[in-house]
Amino acid sequence: MKPDEEHNRPTAPEGQTDLQLVRKARNGDRSAFDLLVLKYQSRVASIISRYVYDNQEVLDLTQETFVKAYRAVERFRGDSAFYTWLYRIAVNTAKNYLESRGRRPQGAVDVADAESFDDASRLRDVASPERHLQRDQLREVLEATIDELPEELRSAFLLREYEGLSYEDIARILECPIGTVRSRIFRARDAIDRQLGPMLENA
Repeated sequence: MKPDEEHNRPTAPEGQTDLQLVRKARNGDRSAFDLLVLKYQSRVASIISRYVYDNQEVLDLTQETFVKAYRAVERFRGDSAFYTWLYRIAVNTAKNYLESRGRRPQGAVDVADAESFDDASRLRDVASPERHLQRDQLREVLEATIDELPEELRSAFLLREYEGLSYEDIARILECPIGTVRSRIFRARDAIDRQLGPMLENA
């Protein structure tokens, strides 16, 4: 978006909630939905970019997500946050796109389930200034490992680690119990740690 467009773009009135904007959109107020697009388009593009790497494809799928959301807005009743509902559409749009092109992530991980597992601190260490080369190598291995995760593990991990969503929101997006979300994230982290662990220990 150009600076002058950024300056002139519409903004939601003070205190106007997502649900209020959705209600207006359901009543035919397209500008209300446009405000929701402006509010969430970067976040939707961010989650899609974790599945699809081509920038043009990301833009196209982001637009497709909002088109689907607009067409389905009558079905949004406010039982969950609007962005949770929207993220579910974005995730499904990205996965359907990959499946339609035979690019669905494959892989298998066989580790014990657990309710909690947090070894992310070691991953954060790679950002220290004196480790530029190692950081780049670790990033490549990390991205490759994430790509190879089974789809259900990958989705949960990305929503948690890259989007910062709560377990409750992820459960709504992926339509599964919170315990399942925790298990999937644990298994994803464990698989990643097994790949990165030796590299981090030798760093």
